[in-house]
Amino acid sequence: MNEKVKDIAARIRGLRLLMGITEEEAARVLNLSVAEYQKYETGEDDIPISLLYEVADFYHVDLTEILTGISPKLQDVCFVKAGEGLKVERYDQYDFQSLAYKYKNRKIEPLLVTLDAKNTPELVSHQGQEFNYCLEGTYKVVIGKAEYILEPGDSLYFNPIIPHKMVPVGDTAKYITVILL
Repeated sequence: MNEKVKDIAARIRGLRLLMGITEEEAARVLNLSVAEYQKYETGEDDIPISLLYEVADFYHVDLTEILTGISPKLQDVCFVKAGEGLKVERYDQYDFQSLAYKYKNRKIEPLLVTLDAKNTPELVSHQGQEFNYCLEGTYKVVIGKAEYILEPGDSLYFNPIIPHKMVPVGDTAKYITVILL
């Protein structure tokens, strides 16, 4: 497992210990088996981004703090230059860049996502609401049993509790996703 995953796992373990709760309690709250939670906390297994949001909410910290170990400080304006978004390494199938990681107490999580046709993504599910806006290429969004094809300029707003995935049609696709936390 790469060093970033191990660092994230260590921060999650540290948060649990600071709160004085057991692995069993954390696993129960996050709807995981104890064995699964332990794999995430030891860095044995990569944590899905949807679960990272739940962990951040449970421990009352910003997602940026879990990802980087640094608390975001900005509260009025957050400016991120092109290519300088915080790379969020969660799934091989998606390349995520957080576009507001420096802003504290975010109510939304805007991400620039690049899809690569080399990998087939799995269905994911998470709380909140999600908005996608296609920038480049074409991709298919599968939500439950429904499928939507997005091309540049197309958008889609949906309930992400329904299992979903994004698959490029062609080599790559790039889109903005905004997740309401």
